[in-house]
Amino acid sequence: MAQLIQGSIPLLISLPHNSSFIPESLQERMQTSARSAPDTDWFVDQLYAFAQEWGASILTPSYSRYVVDLNRPRDDTSLYPGQNTTGLCPTTQFDGSPVYLEGREPTLDEIKLRVEQYWEPYHQALQDELDRLHQEFGRVVLWEGHSIKGENLPYLFDGVLPDLNIGTADGTTCLPHTQQALTDVLAAQDEFSWVVNGRFKGGYNTRHYNDPAHNREAIQLEMAQRTYMDEPRRAFDHDKAGKVQLLMASLLQTVL
Repeated sequence: MAQLIQGSIPLLISLPHNSSFIPESLQERMQTSARSAPDTDWFVDQLYAFAQEWGASILTPSYSRYVVDLNRPRDDTSLYPGQNTTGLCPTTQFDGSPVYLEGREPTLDEIKLRVEQYWEPYHQALQDELDRLHQEFGRVVLWEGHSIKGENLPYLFDGVLPDLNIGTADGTTCLPHTQQALTDVLAAQDEFSWVVNGRFKGGYNTRHYNDPAHNREAIQLEMAQRTYMDEPRRAFDHDKAGKVQLLMASLLQTVL
């Protein structure tokens, strides 16, 4: 239920929301607006393709976050207490509307089964690859690649989201000099807006798979989709992407 491309450098890029695939049997229970998986992190595999050429390991899912969200804890504890979020098996879309037809939401037994079938294999692959890279290189960086519509989502945030949003759970998931180096890269350019540990401080994967004292660092980058997409047409924009990929490359080189 996960596709892993094993690399040759101490960097694992996890793209847990890359897939938009929803089984037809599940789509039949969903609102029409949810069946196209609108909250997908569109095209992030294309966006990070350059890192695969470097030798980074890349982990992607087979199923949409609407089947199960691979960046949530298996017990569905909220990562942002007091703020609106979507859960382990989301019943609410990013715009606040329901995912499912009334009375067709997943049961507790169904959620447990989805965790076993989809969540556990992804996380086992994630853990195994981090262990392999750490054993080979003595250090490893988990880079969580995400993207989201950057505005008109009042259910999740007010106003306009910065272009680039670095999350390190307030500096706890990586070494201090790593966060400072990333901040320096962002501050040295003026084409893209940015924030460190703003609205998105890092999801479950960033917060769980880190041990900076033993050279296991984890960082999340949440990108506004306007930086690399034609959002109205839901299409990858190669010209836009090329510009932001230069900055992404600088960030990844910094952590390496």
